[in-house]
Amino acid sequence: MGPLHGFKVIEVAGIGPGPFTAMMLADMGADVVRVDRADRVGGDPSSPPVDVLYRGRRSIGGEPEVARRCRVVLDLVEGADALIEGFRPGVTERLGIGPDECLARNPKLVYSRMTGWGQDGPYADTAGHDINYIALAGALAHLGRAGEQPTPPINLIGDFGGGGMLQAFGVVCALLEAQRSGEGQVVDAAMVDGTATLMTMMWAFTAMGVWTEDRGSNMLDTGSHFYDTYETADGKYVSIGSIEPQFYAELLRLTGLEEHLAGRARTCRSSSTPRSGPRSRRSWRRSSPPGRVTNGAR
Repeated sequence: MGPLHGFKVIEVAGIGPGPFTAMMLADMGADVVRVDRADRVGGDPSSPPVDVLYRGRRSIGGEPEVARRCRVVLDLVEGADALIEGFRPGVTERLGIGPDECLARNPKLVYSRMTGWGQDGPYADTAGHDINYIALAGALAHLGRAGEQPTPPINLIGDFGGGGMLQAFGVVCALLEAQRSGEGQVVDAAMVDGTATLMTMMWAFTAMGVWTEDRGSNMLDTGSHFYDTYETADGKYVSIGSIEPQFYAELLRLTGLEEHLAGRARTCRSSSTPRSGPRSRRSWRRSSPPGRVTNGAR
């Protein structure tokens, strides 16, 4: 059992952030029921699903007819604490399972919806993917090395960090409020908003004058030799994060660069930056306990 044991959540089948939200809630003990098309439900209940995003919850295969599946959703809502869906704006309303219909069945329900751009605004009805959301939110411009094009961080920021994880947080907050007030509410999560929220520290650093818009020139974006990845003699990589003075001193000792870099500004790039070869990654890990200077990076 987990802290969400006893809460029942209806997941209207979707992709990306929605299943991630459901997975997180199920991992914390919620009873999550996924409503999907009948041809997508099956398998051995005793075996974990191949796609681990679907772990920890049951699935119901609805009727082929959309209207009948929607009636199943409304019936389930009556005994649920929350519902999560990830359709484009207006779709659930057209299907008859929008917030008004569901809250009429269960006034204490937390109705959570996930979109890329939000329920309204100039992009609301526009298709998009993680890379589009994080670009407009201002995150993608900061990912990559100096002089190179921005590098998409797979779909970790928009779909999962700024999407599913933020939606799960909103659902739990609304569940707490519903327990206190007896009233449900709509939790409107958008990946572009969540991504902008994840950038809060960068905007604060910019306001303080310690972060610039020049990609690859800041302490945490490969602009510093003590916070980067380096290739080892065996063609693998190590990550170096030696921000604190004591760890930086250890970095200089292990790399043999004490005479070259000691006393110099630690935020500068230099032709004498740490070079991990000709040693293998295993050798570097043996000489530096994890968390102090280096860690493996495939």
